[in-house]
Amino acid sequence: MEKIKIWIDSITTVHIIDVAIAIGIILFFRIFSGTISYIIIRMFKIREKKAKSIKESAFFGPLKIFFIILGFYLAIVFLKAPLDITDEIMDIAYKAFIIISTIAFAKGLAKSFTPKSSLYKKIKEKTTKEVEDSMFDFVLKIVRIIIYLIAGFIVITTLGVNLNGLVAGLGIGGVIFTLAAQDTAKNLFAGVVVFIDKPFSVGDWIEVDNFEGTVEDITFRSTRVRTFENSVVNIPNAIISNVSIINWSKMEKRRYRMNLCIELDTPLEKLKIFQEKVKEMLQSREAIYDDSIIVKFDTINDNGLNVLICSFTDSVDYSSYIAEREDINYKIMKILKDEQIELAYDTKTIQLKK
Repeated sequence: MEKIKIWIDSITTVHIIDVAIAIGIILFFRIFSGTISYIIIRMFKIREKKAKSIKESAFFGPLKIFFIILGFYLAIVFLKAPLDITDEIMDIAYKAFIIISTIAFAKGLAKSFTPKSSLYKKIKEKTTKEVEDSMFDFVLKIVRIIIYLIAGFIVITTLGVNLNGLVAGLGIGGVIFTLAAQDTAKNLFAGVVVFIDKPFSVGDWIEVDNFEGTVEDITFRSTRVRTFENSVVNIPNAIISNVSIINWSKMEKRRYRMNLCIELDTPLEKLKIFQEKVKEMLQSREAIYDDSIIVKFDTINDNGLNVLICSFTDSVDYSSYIAEREDINYKIMKILKDEQIELAYDTKTIQLKK
């Protein structure tokens, strides 16, 4: 109690005024932090007229935090001489100011490299169309990781941690980690290969390693595929980079192929008429490429006369292709019926000697 009484007696009017000024500095930066941040961002976005867009900027929040922390730090600096604040406390205040500011700006910078940011849209517009969204998002993830790593090193340096010992420790730890997580490392490197080669992108229909479905996401470690049974399978990128991949979405056209075996005793005139009518039917279809149509008397086998029917259709997706193939089959069967041509069956004639 005696010490408190002595401390109270030592307080003068000058001290009270200094504390009031310091509180005023804190309140000023607290109240006007948003306005100052708005003005600074507006200087860099002269063409932007909407206040909401400026406040949604990636750096608006970090700038507000910076000015609030700056107000506290300036207040402490102002009170250093009047209140005889020690150098140790000032050093703590300075480090806290640097660390919080670094984290805030790192968060803002990383936020500007997200798909929702305006910077992302501008960079995306200037890049070539060959750069796919999955590849672009992968690069942005790497950029954000680098930003946070740099911020982390700045924080560690500010705290006075010896980086030489830390780097040496990380080197030894890195060797241990690599040995313990070789499969993960393989998947990460394979993920980079997948993004560089671009064998598929999100939304593509692929077939890989006995799995078939639509690509939903591509991450550092694996690729998520939604199968046609509506289940989800995560395929490690190390597997994808070492097996053959069929990308059905890259098909420009599909092939229709049919081998019809007609009875041996069918007159050749009827066979020719059948071929001509099938060819005319295929040529009349909008989905069929005319220059790809083949209707030929292919081979003669033990059961009958083989007619090869082949063409390409622009019905690429599976459901429309199945519908197109079904309709062609119906029309071929109708031509066979109209011409009274019978299909041959696998038969064998056995002759017995008397």
